[in-house]
Amino acid sequence: MSRSVDVTRNGSVKNVSSTSSMAELEEYDFSRLPDRPKTLNIDRQRSWDERSLASYSPQPPSRAENYGFRGFDNFDGLNSPSKRSGIYTPRSQFSCEPNPMISEAWEHLRRSMVFFRGQPVGTIAALDNSDEKLNYDQVFVRDFVPSALAFLMNGEPEIVKQFILKNLRLQSWEKKIDRFQLGEGVMPASFKVLHDPVRNTETLVADFGETAIGRVAPVDSGFWWIILLRAYTKSTGDASLAERPECQKGMRLILTLCLSEGFDTFPTLLCADGCSMIDRRMGVYGYPIEIQALFFMALRCALLLLKPDAEGEDFIEKIVKRLHALTYHMRSYFWIDMKQLNNIYRFKTEEYSHTAVNKFNIMPDSLPDWVFDFMPTSGGYFLGNVGPANMDFRWFCLGNCIAILSSLATPEQSTAIMDLIESRWEELVGEMPVKVCYPAIEGHEWRIVTGCDPKNTRWSYHNGGSWPVLLWFLTAACIKTGRPQIARRAIELAESRLSKDGWPEYYDGKHGRFIGKQSRRLQTWSIAGYLVAKMMLEDPSHLGMVALEDDKQLRPVLRRSASWTN
Repeated sequence: MSRSVDVTRNGSVKNVSSTSSMAELEEYDFSRLPDRPKTLNIDRQRSWDERSLASYSPQPPSRAENYGFRGFDNFDGLNSPSKRSGIYTPRSQFSCEPNPMISEAWEHLRRSMVFFRGQPVGTIAALDNSDEKLNYDQVFVRDFVPSALAFLMNGEPEIVKQFILKNLRLQSWEKKIDRFQLGEGVMPASFKVLHDPVRNTETLVADFGETAIGRVAPVDSGFWWIILLRAYTKSTGDASLAERPECQKGMRLILTLCLSEGFDTFPTLLCADGCSMIDRRMGVYGYPIEIQALFFMALRCALLLLKPDAEGEDFIEKIVKRLHALTYHMRSYFWIDMKQLNNIYRFKTEEYSHTAVNKFNIMPDSLPDWVFDFMPTSGGYFLGNVGPANMDFRWFCLGNCIAILSSLATPEQSTAIMDLIESRWEELVGEMPVKVCYPAIEGHEWRIVTGCDPKNTRWSYHNGGSWPVLLWFLTAACIKTGRPQIARRAIELAESRLSKDGWPEYYDGKHGRFIGKQSRRLQTWSIAGYLVAKMMLEDPSHLGMVALEDDKQLRPVLRRSASWTN
């Protein structure tokens, strides 16, 4: 399916043939964009990714047809450009000279590759051997995602395919922690390859949380697996992988876990502390924004990948219903800007019935002092957590960037998130992109919330630390919102220190000035995150692998009830 993109170097209109669901901007000179460019005006036929959920109306008897499914042939942009990125050489279109930092990054990334029976199956978490390895010599699902994207963008999909299949194999294992059996669909947090030199054999050993800190199973691994399957399909045009019976079954098992009905009255997913990137106790128990955004994106990706056969139809119907409820809930109750902050400030408490304004019984006195100064006049973001008598006002980078990429955020909300980042640059970016969350918790609150965790002290690690891997999320969100100059500024900051400092896992300090006190060097996802950010900025057509178009049929659900807004 092809269409035209109205974009030229000087701002005039030129038709560019494209097969990507995102704008084909590979010839566009981003340096000519104004400081705050308007959203690119793209006039084209809607792709499969853009099709309204309204087309999935579950009306018998031909439910598959009414869901709009016509097979993978209708994936718009399925056959993404397979040429290697120009920076691989390592020579960028922005410079005639080789880029030594990119050469170094690729060298480290290839050294981190893990092989199983002669085939590449992933990358280890870190190459740093200066300390006890702990679990940094394993292949983590979430950590491998930026590595996978780098290989896909470079025209090397085989390692990604093998990673997807090996995790599928591990998913089928029986999973027990202290004699308690986990759900059948749980994906591992990580795995490693054990070599037996005597028998000359290799074995995969998975960790489903039984050896993790806190013994918490990963909720995000299954979502990342679905998102990566869609990225692989989008990049390569190889629909056969997703169509395999084992891949279809793997998706259904993951969906069975997260779409099951129970006592929860919210469409969000109830999660424990430590189940995601923030893998230690950090006060995100409940409905953390990172998991909700990943949940939303995985549902939308699964909707594109599931076959509407006898087993898939029911899941498609459940996904559509959940997406409508989840979209309303997140856009209404998790969103905060100056107007909503003022509403909360004036909340009454102990309200009952459907006409209640303060639906979660939030006490206005619980509003933290910092949020009044942090919130700009123009800007907003998705809260860290919302539940009964609980609003976590902290800003979390990953959840807000995924909200933009998945179109959980409306175009207006996406713009407001970018406005906030620009307005609060020193707080959220500082000297090393990007803060995992803001602000840090300290003192008595730190002792209560983290359990006196010595690694999560203020402005360190997950408690306000700066993580270079988040650079690629920020870059993708910037390109999707038409603000690439923000990404360029952040990349320049990273380039001034990352290689010099030995590619650390994270940075400490209020402005990210110090290498993390327990940070590993040669952290693979710091390396891969930088490469992905550079390749995406050079060739924005890569954005189609990790971004979904806004579904305009979902936008009306942003309307809140009169009781909430009054």
